[in-house]
Amino acid sequence: MKVTRELFNEVMVPNYNPAAMIPVRGKGSRIWDQENIEYVDFAGGIAVNALGHCHPELVAALKEQGEKLWHLSNVFTNEPAIRLAKKLTDLTFADRVYFANSGAEANEAALKLARRWALDHHGEDKNQIISFKQGFHGRTFFTVTVGGQPAYSDGFGPKPGAVEHAVYNDLASLEALMSDKTCAVMMEPLQGEGGIISPTPEFVKGVRELCDKHNALLIFDEVQSGVGRTGDLYAYMGLDVVPDILTTAKSLGGGFPIGAMLTTKDIAESLKPGTHGSTYGGNPLACAVAERVLDVINTPEVLGGVKHKEQLFRDGLNAINEKYQVFSEIRGKGLLLGAALNEKYQGRARDFLVASVDEQLMCLVAGANVVRFAPSLVIPDEDIKEGLARFERAVAKVVNG
Repeated sequence: MKVTRELFNEVMVPNYNPAAMIPVRGKGSRIWDQENIEYVDFAGGIAVNALGHCHPELVAALKEQGEKLWHLSNVFTNEPAIRLAKKLTDLTFADRVYFANSGAEANEAALKLARRWALDHHGEDKNQIISFKQGFHGRTFFTVTVGGQPAYSDGFGPKPGAVEHAVYNDLASLEALMSDKTCAVMMEPLQGEGGIISPTPEFVKGVRELCDKHNALLIFDEVQSGVGRTGDLYAYMGLDVVPDILTTAKSLGGGFPIGAMLTTKDIAESLKPGTHGSTYGGNPLACAVAERVLDVINTPEVLGGVKHKEQLFRDGLNAINEKYQVFSEIRGKGLLLGAALNEKYQGRARDFLVASVDEQLMCLVAGANVVRFAPSLVIPDEDIKEGLARFERAVAKVVNG
């Protein structure tokens, strides 16, 4: 069978509009398409391929586990899941872990846990969930409602209730919504899809204080910011604020689907047997790969390297901007960076993405006004330089029409 991009349109639901080329092979931070044309990967599968493509350690972990045990369901437990949970609790504030298959599922679990915890300890009036405008927490109906982008949640009928949205980095706007009816505040410690927005230290500390004041749980969605992406193992560690619940996915599996919700022993008590579940959650294949991902990333070399590589990106993007005057600022932290377009190029982020593909570079957007970069955490410096050279050619194309 000849597999073409046209065939995609014939057999797939039309909710995606992928690039014309079809990647078939990857190694490190390079990708090759069906025509054997080579691309530099600054997209990382949307901040997923934290160790690039086909990292030998991850390939070995997958092969090794693939010869042993793939799936059991949660009627039984398995060694990789227990080992991974132990590592996650040893490395974070958490005592307990729930495994899922994606960030949305981890967030769904976090939200259900918060509601159940509030019911158990405070009664049914304490059910309000507050999150932030431009936030993104997944595409299930609950998580997309909590996410602060109506374009994603409108048009599917009545939404789950008692969900409100404050303005990110605006403590007064959160304070105005909060009361003793608030059961949880959910936030990204670095907004991803909403435009790569970092929280101010005052804001993030203030959110924690308001949660304490109103006896509400603080949920950090670290699906995109977690597992080394910001140069800390989890972003909360660089903010000096500890959440009550944390969700992690994307980079955790390095490309193999896995999500996890982390919390304390006391809060976890509310998810008694039967209250929540997942057929595939915690399957041995995913957990074996994720365990190896954690081992490789949680080293001074890799985490320290993220900060060095961030500087290479910032310097390169600033140099491009000096020539072409297209960005108002470079945002973000570590290897989750956004080049925000200035007034002249508003709404044209996708043009830069399309031009990049033509120049054999893969990048992302975060909304209509931000070009997003989320490459491998171990991308070689020379690949950064080569990718930026290609990006510069793409920028020149857009600027010169």
